[in-house]
Amino acid sequence: MNGRANALDQVASVIVSVRRDRPTRVAIDGFDAAGKTTLADQLAPLVAASGREAIRVSLDDFHRPRRVRYRQGANSASGYYDDAFDWAQLRASVLDPLGPEGDRVYRRAAFDLAADRPVAAAPEVAEPDAVLLVDGVFLQRRELDGCWDLAIWVDVSLGESIRRGVERDRALHGSAAEARARYETRYAPGQRLYVADVDPAARADVVFDNTDLSAPVVHVRVHTLGAQS
Repeated sequence: MNGRANALDQVASVIVSVRRDRPTRVAIDGFDAAGKTTLADQLAPLVAASGREAIRVSLDDFHRPRRVRYRQGANSASGYYDDAFDWAQLRASVLDPLGPEGDRVYRRAAFDLAADRPVAAAPEVAEPDAVLLVDGVFLQRRELDGCWDLAIWVDVSLGESIRRGVERDRALHGSAAEARARYETRYAPGQRLYVADVDPAARADVVFDNTDLSAPVVHVRVHTLGAQS
């Protein structure tokens, strides 16, 4: 896995090179099942090894209630893009407290997806030079403009997203056929709406081509997202 280890080291080096007078907020964005959570989990100890606190947060802990998520229908692509996640709560709990005017007191979660209910996560205080690593879909959408100091796009094709997602979620949905139906009617079309809306791969500061899990390819760019105060 030397190819992957080298790619992780390269991305971690980029992350820790970004310094603010407050915590650095990093989006790890990409299609469903692209490998965002795994990447964030692998980067966290590398960031910590540099001497900076690594804070892990997942968008999965900021879902909206089922009645809101599915108000346009369980297979609705626009429902996925518009209704699945609570962007205001993500900002209020994590991104704004760690931002330029924040007090560094944050909460890692606001919703228990399995129980379909809000949760009151304990408040925590980030170190002044901490690095926040948030994994999730749609993280560069307009509601979060100005919230990121670095944006990483985990790149795979939509076809590969569907293949991996079906394999991962077949038990969750009861069968591979049901999982494929959900990906082809809700998740993949929802991602197409996202791409048409903001072109996230083009906006990202780093593109992590995760097509080959053993040998990802890293493309580092210079963008304004990585240069905000």
